[in-house]
Amino acid sequence: MAIAHRRIGTGPVRVIVLHDWFGTSANWGSVLDHFDPEGFSYAFLDYRGYGERRDVTGRHTLPEIADDVLELADQLGWDTFSLLGHSMGGKAAQQVLVRAPQRIEKLVGINPVPAAPYAMDDATHALFFGAAESPENRRAILDLVTGNRASRRWIDAMVAHSLEVSRPEAFADYLASWQSLDLSAAVKGNTVPVLVLVGEYDLALTADVMRATWQVWYPNCRVHTISGAGHYPPHETPVALVTEVEAFLRD
Repeated sequence: MAIAHRRIGTGPVRVIVLHDWFGTSANWGSVLDHFDPEGFSYAFLDYRGYGERRDVTGRHTLPEIADDVLELADQLGWDTFSLLGHSMGGKAAQQVLVRAPQRIEKLVGINPVPAAPYAMDDATHALFFGAAESPENRRAILDLVTGNRASRRWIDAMVAHSLEVSRPEAFADYLASWQSLDLSAAVKGNTVPVLVLVGEYDLALTADVMRATWQVWYPNCRVHTISGAGHYPPHETPVALVTEVEAFLRD
């Protein structure tokens, strides 16, 4: 069965785009209006249990996402391609890289989860693992990762979207997968060109975290801080984000 996906552009630079834990292929804010459709071909994937694939059954793991990415690439006829992943999608992109390193041209992470297990203290663990059933937990997480700066209206809209378009069991399962999975040994020393973009106000996945993880494991990795953004540059600073992404992928 064909994998449903969202397409932007018909250009020569081919990119598969992986969304975050809260989002879908449709929930990238106004950044979707700014991608170059003549220079790039973007394919946005929804994970099983999310968005257009909400009713597709699965295990809801990062290895399963990687399987679907590679199947989508085959469906598109893309032997090689780049990956763009936001947050959880950044760790999923690394699982794709581990699975098929010869097919990946470049890797871009937007506030991406590192390859190692993501450490949580007891309070953080309760906050995150309670979010599948609690809208208030989701609000607290979004407020934290955007530096306690985002408007209540925007946070409420993000929470409502996440509740509407993802199954609670999928939301919980993906967290268990991205939080515990350890890909660090598998990616260490990989020479794929990597760009890590991190919002200056993200209180969880900071630039220091990126330098201590991504930049240690990938010898061709550059970390760039996006001013004025927290964990959601696609919503907070869309033009600046697209400018950085496409300059790197086009080079």
